[in-house]
Amino acid sequence: MKIGIIGAMDVEVEALRGQLEGARTEVVSGMRFDEGRLLGHDLVVAEAGVGKVAAAMCAQTMVLRSHPDLMINTGVAGGIGKGLQVLDVVLATAVVQHDMDPSPLGDPVGFLPAIEKIEMPCDEALCESLQAAAARAGIAVKRGLVATGDQFIASKEQIARIHAHFDALAAEMEGGAIGQVCTANGVPFAVLRAISDGGNEEAKMSYPKFVDLASQRSLAILMAFLRG
Repeated sequence: MKIGIIGAMDVEVEALRGQLEGARTEVVSGMRFDEGRLLGHDLVVAEAGVGKVAAAMCAQTMVLRSHPDLMINTGVAGGIGKGLQVLDVVLATAVVQHDMDPSPLGDPVGFLPAIEKIEMPCDEALCESLQAAAARAGIAVKRGLVATGDQFIASKEQIARIHAHFDALAAEMEGGAIGQVCTANGVPFAVLRAISDGGNEEAKMSYPKFVDLASQRSLAILMAFLRG
């Protein structure tokens, strides 16, 4: 089984790809892919870049070139659900694209005509394995919807707009695009996000302060998952 892992930024994947045995590095369309073995697993680890287009390019390239059996999107997110705190961890039940709006044509906000879905469910067996891994790592996770859009959420107004359509726990910029690619290609996927900020007016100050620590939380769960 080959596992694909995608992060948007270096901080989200560097520690993982640095441990790969026999690593082979390839840059495709400006995106770095590292393939090797870790803890007995074949891995391909990619740094996509920020945003939905970059994430979709990365995921589709990984599918076509590396043929992963499953894909995990890891990284950080803004915690927009009630009760979430910085450094909490959200494991998505499904992903949506909150900035997709075909409603003037009569379809609901978030509807993706290409796959005729709004919510793209994550693979339950994979999520159960990740949740068990988090427990072994001593990290509690919360399950819920993750909303994706090409926006850094940093105001109560933006949060309210998302919540007007989706009961989302977290907001970020890649998971929904990766979910669409995986759904279209029949690849089981999961989205694992540690909370770096609250998505509100303090987000631009919280994010740089906590992005490294939040990324380490996601990494700890992934390592526990790979150890089995």
